[in-house]
Amino acid sequence: QVQLVESGGGLVQPGGSLRLSCAASGLIFSFATMAWYRQVPGKERELVATITGGGSTNYIDSVKGRFTISRDNAKNTVYLQMNSLKPEDTAVYYCKTPQIGGDHWGQGTQVTVSS
Repeated sequence: QVQLVESGGGLVQPGGSLRLSCAASGLIFSFATMAWYRQVPGKERELVATITGGGSTNYIDSVKGRFTISRDNAKNTVYLQMNSLKPEDTAVYYCKTPQIGGDHWGQGTQVTVSS
């Protein structure tokens, strides 16, 4: 059974940094495409960044140059390094992996950017 567990969220001031982690189990992690999404109340969940098993990455325009997605296949973990955070980055951040049987999501971790 695929399980994803996010950690690393919290409260940070504008301009600060956080690193989110997503520990995966129950899948062949090194081949898995992994993604980070975020959601604010009343809005649809938004794709933030993806990384393929081969290490190719993609980002939405609003986080390019500030966020970096990476993976450690030895630890079955994907990361989202978030720098120069802005109040509009405030959201619950979710980890997701698409698998043959369907998408699997973590429980989410809250990121709040506020002074």
